[in-house]
Amino acid sequence: MVRIRLRRVGLKGQPSYRIVVADKEAPRDGRFLQIVGHYNPRTNPSTVVLDEKAVYTWMRNGAQPTESVLKIFNSVKLMDRFARLKAGEAEEALLAEAQAVYAARTSK
Repeated sequence: MVRIRLRRVGLKGQPSYRIVVADKEAPRDGRFLQIVGHYNPRTNPSTVVLDEKAVYTWMRNGAQPTESVLKIFNSVKLMDRFARLKAGEAEEALLAEAQAVYAARTSK
């Protein structure tokens, strides 16, 4: 089974995370299939950068996000957009909407 999960990077006491697609059996900081974004909880507001097209592709093929990644996805409304994608909405429109969400988060 393939999971979308966090991979810890950064110095001791200064964590930052990559959001990666990895096999369920691989170690936390071990082998992965693709990096689909990164997350920095130390900034205010936290920094989230995602390649939503890659996330949509992996999720359509059966990848499941972990609980922590699901919270991050919900903070940027990715799961809502994914549900609309499955309902038949155009992927290009959803990706454009996602860019607007990320721009609004960084301008605060």
